[in-house]
Amino acid sequence: MAWKTLDEVDLAGKIVMVRVDINVPVENGKVTDATRIEKIVPTVRDILEKGGKPVLLAHFGRPKGQIVPELSLKQLVPALQTALGVPVKFAEDCIGGPAKRAVAALQPGEVLLLENTRFHAGEETNDPQLAASMGALGEIYVNDAFSAAHRAHASTEGITHVLPSVAGRLMEAELKALNAALGNPDRPVTAVVGGAKVSTKLDLLGNLVAKVNHLVIGGGMANTFLVAQGIDVGKSLAEHDMADTARAILDKASASGCTIHLPVDVVVAREFKAGAENETVANDACPSDAMILDAGPQSVAAIIKVFEGSKTLIWNGPLGAFEIAPFDAATNAAAAKAAELTREGKLVSVAGGGDTVAALNKADAAKDFTYISTAGGAFLEWMEGKELPGVAALERS
Repeated sequence: MAWKTLDEVDLAGKIVMVRVDINVPVENGKVTDATRIEKIVPTVRDILEKGGKPVLLAHFGRPKGQIVPELSLKQLVPALQTALGVPVKFAEDCIGGPAKRAVAALQPGEVLLLENTRFHAGEETNDPQLAASMGALGEIYVNDAFSAAHRAHASTEGITHVLPSVAGRLMEAELKALNAALGNPDRPVTAVVGGAKVSTKLDLLGNLVAKVNHLVIGGGMANTFLVAQGIDVGKSLAEHDMADTARAILDKASASGCTIHLPVDVVVAREFKAGAENETVANDACPSDAMILDAGPQSVAAIIKVFEGSKTLIWNGPLGAFEIAPFDAATNAAAAKAAELTREGKLVSVAGGGDTVAALNKADAAKDFTYISTAGGAFLEWMEGKELPGVAALERS
């Protein structure tokens, strides 16, 4: 890896500026899901144990350069204190007098949270002056926010021009997992890509067919590929205008030696609701008044066979309308098999993306995957083969 970690810098007595993602859901001033806060605990505790003084930089919501009181990070202090088990102080700004005074008053064993970086318009425009003002507060910069690494912002990229910069534990774990999955993976590699639309994942599909041995396509986008092969999908969600694009992806896969797997049988229904009357038919036998809502058992058996012959699995998106039964069956069964193979040490499995995490949690499989990324956009852009400015900045630094 071309970037440094917390193990390679002396933190004793130093002010450590730490970019974290604590953009958590809040209702009535209370955090309703502290997952992202819990994820930063190893990094912050490590800095404290090494004698450093952590100063947290973070965004919250989309204030677009305005001071929006309900988007103040101050409301997260109680949840941070609970997770970290140490006193958490707060500064009313992330630069200037309030921040300088709070940093100067910080005692060993304490953590300081600075106000929402996005209260400054220069955060999202990566303003060098704002980055310099943030950097002036500390001596070392730690980026622990992989989920914000696809944005070249003042607190993710600009500040690395000002301070020596390293990866935090969460960033380190994420980058190692992703490198193991696509950078230098054990082969054969299989990718599962699901979701509603081909149009939103064109770059992703184009990148993957050149890098993986097997590509399993599910969800609504599988219907578009069936349409591209001249199959009538009835009232199913499909992008008929993307048929030429789907055919081009199939051709690219063939030229790259990547096998694309589409449903061979499908579960169809006349309405999309829990427990709707449904039937399983061949992929070319969807009734004209019905819609495809899941992959069928033969398709699942084929997917499981691919998993059993793979060493590495990357997963983004469900195989069907996983939100409601019985159209979650294919996703649940495939996820359970991936979890089982991972537990047995036969598969390295990495998954990410909002619907993906929800689907794998619903299938009770997430806990057994090698790595689950909560990064969303950054995970997708990495899968698309794009450079992530926040990561590139660490490599340069």
